[in-house]
Amino acid sequence: MGRPPILPTDQKFALVLRVLTGELTAAEAARNAGVSEQSVSNWRRQFIEGARVGLAGEGGRDTEDASRVAELTQENATLKATIGELYIELRKYGRSTAGRGPVRGRQAHPVPRFK
Repeated sequence: MGRPPILPTDQKFALVLRVLTGELTAAEAARNAGVSEQSVSNWRRQFIEGARVGLAGEGGRDTEDASRVAELTQENATLKATIGELYIELRKYGRSTAGRGPVRGRQAHPVPRFK
């Protein structure tokens, strides 16, 4: 027997739903699609696993992903706070000439003169 035809996801989805609702048996669905009963059983298993993952955790994420998102959110908040503190420090020292071009008639960083 040759390789079974590749069915579009929508057709697999429709077949699996008909099997899960009892409208068709796995054998009938396989005959209708021209695939093996094992293929239909695999699609059913994948469908159920996908549904389980979709319902797990926060917004479809499992608990490991959710904890990683929480960790990254905390790190992001810390970095934002640090940037804010550094910005305040820079403003505290005034508007320096750093980032601006040299002012005419004056050096941006005067050279100390010794007597």
